[in-house]
Amino acid sequence: MSKKGRVFSGARPTGRQHLGNYLGAMKNYVALQKDYDCIYCIVDLHALTTLETTRDLKQNTFEMALDWLAAGIDPRESIVFIQSHVPQVTELSLILSMVSPLGKLTDLPTFKEKVRMQPNNVNLGLVSYPVLMTADIVLYETDIVPVGIDQASHIEFARETVRSFHYRYNTTVLKEPEIKLTEVPKVLGTDGQQKMSKSLNNHIELALTPEETTKVVMTMVTDPQRQRRTDPGNPDVCNVFSMHKVFSSPEEVEMINTECRRAGIGCVDCKKRFAANLNASLAPFREKRAALAQNPDEIWDILHDGANRARVIAEQTMVKVREAVGLP
Repeated sequence: MSKKGRVFSGARPTGRQHLGNYLGAMKNYVALQKDYDCIYCIVDLHALTTLETTRDLKQNTFEMALDWLAAGIDPRESIVFIQSHVPQVTELSLILSMVSPLGKLTDLPTFKEKVRMQPNNVNLGLVSYPVLMTADIVLYETDIVPVGIDQASHIEFARETVRSFHYRYNTTVLKEPEIKLTEVPKVLGTDGQQKMSKSLNNHIELALTPEETTKVVMTMVTDPQRQRRTDPGNPDVCNVFSMHKVFSSPEEVEMINTECRRAGIGCVDCKKRFAANLNASLAPFREKRAALAQNPDEIWDILHDGANRARVIAEQTMVKVREAVGLP
């Protein structure tokens, strides 16, 4: 079956992935492989813009790759690699920076947010982050970039950069990517208030043991208004119930919805049921992850092979770019 085009997506190496990562990105990565030629990149260079130390960078890269592969990304079908292993991306990023207005870069909402988060580390890499992201995308002749609405401005910046490059050098060698807005659910953390995040320590890692998973689930905040077992609950405001909708059967979801409202089921039992269903759902992933982890060299071989395949595409693009720019 012919594919619909090429998809590119990248993610910063944050180590072992959690439920938010899976529902927000990994699940979509796996599904896209059916209809598209997919290139998935662990963007370690992007990570340097915010890291204070790179002590865990290599291990975090390995752990992320392990989770991606265990979740179902197929290296025979897709290209999976590490950003810095394809040096053409930094060459293209520098060239594209010549047509990237500084004012536009500093006006992007994501840049302003990063400045608020790390006011003492506003580095040049942080400013030019969208330029490197654009290079990531266009280097591989990407047709479609799947992103949530919060990243839409970066893809529009990439499209504008391609048009600026074409105008400046009177060429059409780069492909202008199309945005594919994805339904990225906001997965709340165990606190029931903020988005699931390692930095907030409110996450549930996919690779935990069933016992560890259950222990974390039992700390989850439910309906904040329900003080006693005999109080009726409101599933509409309960984060555990929102997770039941993803990992439990429709019949069980309906039962919990009904019984919670009339105090027929307590929060403890509700969490125990969710933990059991979550563990059952993650069992195949964990089994595959454990098998892959037995041979770390195989993971690195997959990443190196992916980089070799990516470099072929990248160099084809750069030959055209260098000629268009007029580099000797």
